[in-house]
Amino acid sequence: MQDSHEYKQKKEFFQKLITLYGRNVVVEVLQDKTINIYKLHLAQSNKYDNTIKKIIKLAKERDIEILYHNRDALSRISKNKKQDQGVAVDIDAPLYQHAKQIQKLSTFRLIALDGIHNPQNLGMIIRSCAAGNIDGIILPKKNSAKISPLVVKASAGTLFKIPIYFCDTLTEVLSQLNNTQSIALSLDAQSTLYDFQESNKTIYILGNETEGVSKEVLQLCNEQLLIPMNRGVESLNVAVTASLIAFKRS
Repeated sequence: MQDSHEYKQKKEFFQKLITLYGRNVVVEVLQDKTINIYKLHLAQSNKYDNTIKKIIKLAKERDIEILYHNRDALSRISKNKKQDQGVAVDIDAPLYQHAKQIQKLSTFRLIALDGIHNPQNLGMIIRSCAAGNIDGIILPKKNSAKISPLVVKASAGTLFKIPIYFCDTLTEVLSQLNNTQSIALSLDAQSTLYDFQESNKTIYILGNETEGVSKEVLQLCNEQLLIPMNRGVESLNVAVTASLIAFKRS
């Protein structure tokens, strides 16, 4: 039983790690002492240029464990051999949590993402939510953009400032939450965002950049809302929509 409990704890810990890669990104992360770093990974084949020397120096100053790997092993860690530049870092992010933690909240105003694939959109959504009146973001691991250097750049340093709740699929989360308003943003809706009265547990769901919210997720929603448009404009970028929701007065 104890071994099973320890295995569960280890699994939950590693699920909460965020792995970033690329030399410039890793330098920025190492320089930010508010970010908790678990381990630094380097390819054994790296040439010891000024950037690699700087990365090692910063890691040693913070007493961060450095692991050296062959090139294939490093690429398995980064999951991006073409762009990792032989460097990856594991971040222990306290605000990166499993979506089951939402059930412990008595009130919340969340944005959930259904099939958002563009890293820049994801980063800008994170930035707007962190700046606005949003308590967290639900980000599925399947059929979604992964947290990457592009997301970090687009979020402009806000990635670790707001809770991000990970899950396998959005349907599994929505089906398990009780007494919650699940609201899909849809161009086919009859009611508008600005006429809607929120409850103390509300999730706004933003769909794929071209196809919108999936049918599977729509079936679990209580209501659909749209943002009224002028001058024949058909739709807004998903990150702009997230910003309007984030700063909407409930």
